[in-house]
Amino acid sequence: MNIKALALSALMATATAATAEVKIALDSAPDLETSGSYNWAATFGAELTKAGFEVREMPRGAVGNEAEKFDQVTTGLLEVSLSDVRSVAQVEPFVYGLRLPYLFDDAAHMQRALREGGVIARQNEALAAQDAMLLAIAPLGPSSGIITTDKAVRSPEDMADLRMRALDDAQIAMYEAWGSSGTIVPWGEVPAGLQTGVIDGYLNSPFVPIMFGQTDFVKNYADAGVIIPARAVLVSKMWYDGLSDEERAAVDAAVETADAATQAWLDGVSVSSLEALEAAGVTVQRLDADERAAFREKSQAVYDSDLMPSDDVAAWKTLAADAR
Repeated sequence: MNIKALALSALMATATAATAEVKIALDSAPDLETSGSYNWAATFGAELTKAGFEVREMPRGAVGNEAEKFDQVTTGLLEVSLSDVRSVAQVEPFVYGLRLPYLFDDAAHMQRALREGGVIARQNEALAAQDAMLLAIAPLGPSSGIITTDKAVRSPEDMADLRMRALDDAQIAMYEAWGSSGTIVPWGEVPAGLQTGVIDGYLNSPFVPIMFGQTDFVKNYADAGVIIPARAVLVSKMWYDGLSDEERAAVDAAVETADAATQAWLDGVSVSSLEALEAAGVTVQRLDADERAAFREKSQAVYDSDLMPSDDVAAWKTLAADAR
């Protein structure tokens, strides 16, 4: 009997799904003030608890790295995981469209495009073969800006001598389009890289340097509004399929409530997140529309590259336009 069959047998031997424990693997500290993904997870878990589920939050790293979390989801050993979008993209790369720069106006626009364009259903057609499901996309925080150790950035020209931490080849291409350079660095190595000068900065939401205690060496944040940083909420398909109709309805309703709660949180921190950075000693460059447009124009090179199939890029542009 293979490992997935053993896991399924274990699930079937358990009591009803609602009385069994639902483990939620977190991706950040359980901080409602600074983490959008934790706002999502906490609300989702609270709604499940109201519906009769027993919920346990698993601290960041407690159940392993991204690959290990994905394996546990696919074998039914972990019910819910706040995961890197790459965990989904390794099965169906269409989701990488979320990282196209300046595609969405804000997180609410992104969620409309996902919902109206049937993106999650498309991803789940591919994920089904892995016994995983994409339940939602949870924004990490306000749209991402340019975080640097020393140099203040207000234009692409200001980045000419910077080497930036990149998530993937697409982000490297974006930095190169801006006239900079990028290198892929695992998140756990970012603090050391910033402090030793291996990298000069990275792209992320404004709360991130605060969440991860980096404000002693991160000194500038350019409010460029490049992408909506987000996490993929992955669940075990075996777990979800094993629920009763009533239990699945409760899970689906919890997703809607968590989405709404996270959007309400985002609406409230778009300004306060920048003020929090300043209070922590980080200088904030608040870019105006023309300054952002300079970055947007140079980012077009990413759309025209061969990093994503042209049909996928066109599909994402249509989804964004239709949801605007």
